[in-house]
Amino acid sequence: MLGSQLRRLREAKGVSRQDAGYVIRASESKISRLELGRVSFKERDVEDLLTLYGVTDPTEREALVQLAREANTPGWWHRYSDVLPNWFQTYVGLEESATLIRTYELQFVPGLLQSEGYARAVIRLGNVGASDHEIDQRVGLRLQRQERLTGPNAPRLWAVLDEAALRRPIGGPEVMRGQFEHLIEMSKLPNVTIQVMPFRFGGHAAEGGAFTILRFPEQDLPDVVYVENLTGAMYLDKRDDVDTYLQAMERLCVDSATPERTVELLGDLLRET
Repeated sequence: MLGSQLRRLREAKGVSRQDAGYVIRASESKISRLELGRVSFKERDVEDLLTLYGVTDPTEREALVQLAREANTPGWWHRYSDVLPNWFQTYVGLEESATLIRTYELQFVPGLLQSEGYARAVIRLGNVGASDHEIDQRVGLRLQRQERLTGPNAPRLWAVLDEAALRRPIGGPEVMRGQFEHLIEMSKLPNVTIQVMPFRFGGHAAEGGAFTILRFPEQDLPDVVYVENLTGAMYLDKRDDVDTYLQAMERLCVDSATPERTVELLGDLLRET
């Protein structure tokens, strides 16, 4: 996030990467790596770049310098680094900082809403041959991510689930019953909204696949769209890209079953299982 913001400030000021690198006694490629979030930040370098980019407001400067401090501080998830790919570490860090998480899922229940049994079954599907210890670590990571939803300064979670994610039997009937019960309980939290996109609706605005939009407390930080694939993920923060996904999400929320009707649908599924 800090790298993205520094890139925006540099481009807005019309400063080249080469000139920015000169100011912090580094190469053009170092600036590129900084802006991509691939190397750590020195607070002095951030201060010097902000001066170069004409950022003089003390509040704005301090917010960005604080991001640099946080970027260099290992988060709790780093202890799972042996089972956590680098591209997903980035997401967990962003998720920890977000105040609003909007997600659409069509294959599985979103990780933040998975019961322990369901999470274990999903993780086993994606990690064939993994040891029980590795599976336990991955489940533990997922459950610890969920703790933010009920902790202090909990983010707002707004999830749209395609009916296919609920109809797909994962782990057997007992696991699915537990998952439906868990979703019903989670929907009672004041900061959690769950909607189902029913089969009967046919085609809809997000046929392209699952995605998540993250919003942050700092108003000058852009939303980030997270799109995952089998071997990595894309992080989109350009205004045009974000707007496209925001429009799709808004359409999904309008076309899906209301949160109240969603609870009724989950109750029906629970009785059917």
